[in-house]
Amino acid sequence: MDQTLSGLIDIDRRAAVPLARQLYEQLRSAIAGNRLRQGYRLPSSRLLAWQLAVSRNTVSAAIDQLAAEGYLDIARGRRPSIAAGLARPLAGGVGGHASVAPLRLSLWARRIGQAGWPFASEAAARPFVPGLADARAFPHDVWGRCLRRAARSAHGRGSAPNRPALQQALARHLIEHRGVRTEPRQIIVTPSAQAAIELIARVTLDVGALAWLENPGYGGARVALEAVGARVAGVSLDRGGLVLAGRRDRPRLVFVTPSHQYPTGRLMPVDRRMELLRFAASVGAVLIEDDYDSEFHYEGRPVASLQGLDQAACVFYVGTFSKVMLADIRVGYTVVPESLVETFERAQRHTGQLVSATLQDALSEFMEEGAYAAHIRRMTRIYRGRRDRMVQALTAETLDTFVIDPPAGGMQLLARCRRRQDDRSLCARLAEAGVTARPLSSHFIGRANQQGLFLGFAAWTDEEIDAGSSRIGRALRRF
Repeated sequence: MDQTLSGLIDIDRRAAVPLARQLYEQLRSAIAGNRLRQGYRLPSSRLLAWQLAVSRNTVSAAIDQLAAEGYLDIARGRRPSIAAGLARPLAGGVGGHASVAPLRLSLWARRIGQAGWPFASEAAARPFVPGLADARAFPHDVWGRCLRRAARSAHGRGSAPNRPALQQALARHLIEHRGVRTEPRQIIVTPSAQAAIELIARVTLDVGALAWLENPGYGGARVALEAVGARVAGVSLDRGGLVLAGRRDRPRLVFVTPSHQYPTGRLMPVDRRMELLRFAASVGAVLIEDDYDSEFHYEGRPVASLQGLDQAACVFYVGTFSKVMLADIRVGYTVVPESLVETFERAQRHTGQLVSATLQDALSEFMEEGAYAAHIRRMTRIYRGRRDRMVQALTAETLDTFVIDPPAGGMQLLARCRRRQDDRSLCARLAEAGVTARPLSSHFIGRANQQGLFLGFAAWTDEEIDAGSSRIGRALRRF
């Protein structure tokens, strides 16, 4: 073999990688690493094939690819040569490698990196991950049929980011079951509820604007608000929700979860809702109402949405399909004021917050044929029983360690520590025992004044709830 190529080319006939690919990659690496100098001429394809004991077609395929990418110059009647003007690695560095300056992250990336959300260490398929629907009880056959029909009808679709059929089906559902006041065109479909929150933050907040968040509250909202440069202030809660009395600051945006406060599960009564709406109108604030799991309500009829009471068109209503249906169905939506529909459609396209038309059409069919409402009715009965089972099992296993207020609805509950203890360390111990819990203290902005465990019950059978609660009891006794 040519002396220059000796040691650079090593063809492995036992490898799964095709021989032409091996030759191409090894030559490219030698050229890019400056081990083959500019102007050096390779042996002829016939000679190189003979030296490597491969076919001439193998060599020709590798050389043609390198020439197409600009590594080699090829001229008729001449052997291939290393192309001139190739960018070479920077000199220096440790161990002969180039010294490269580290990539500088943007302020946005640094903000989300410091947020501590989402809870990346959670094992998604074990008790008791909050907010997880029971995939085993989902009507997969019906959903699969809707998906197949939607896929077959894909030809000839327009380019509208929000499918009118889904907007109409959602509008009927929200008007009837949540008291939302909307026209179908006001519904903006997004890849998730989190995406909807971020889109609202981008449209309504300037850098430095003040935003209020329930304290304790939803960490995903805090990340979205801070990422656009807002100043986020935590507002304390009582049993009715946000405590507005005594505050002198004037927010541009307020984020609330009035149907099932996240993470306490408490319900904001109507008088407190009206107080919040009057306050928002008086200071010119917008409200984000995250109605993330309001379809599941167990005590009487659910309270109508905050948006349905709004007379000043200042409420953005946010919902999601991933809680009602499956975690893998990543589709959310927001109902925006009518005057902002065109603005949000432009923002939606500009930021790429788009959902597959096939998925939207499947969702609209699933709703139109009654499967969505039927699934909600069935799972409401099942989840109510699991909530009660969870309260009973935890109370029996943990004795007087926690205060547990059964939530009026939703898919998770909060077990508050009666005495001060390190709930983060406790959650780490539970993870070792095969149980997932979120510490209440991690949901606070600033110093946490309460500790506890945030636990999901929706995705777990009675037997799994009993077993998981027993593990929590054993871990507490050791802790």
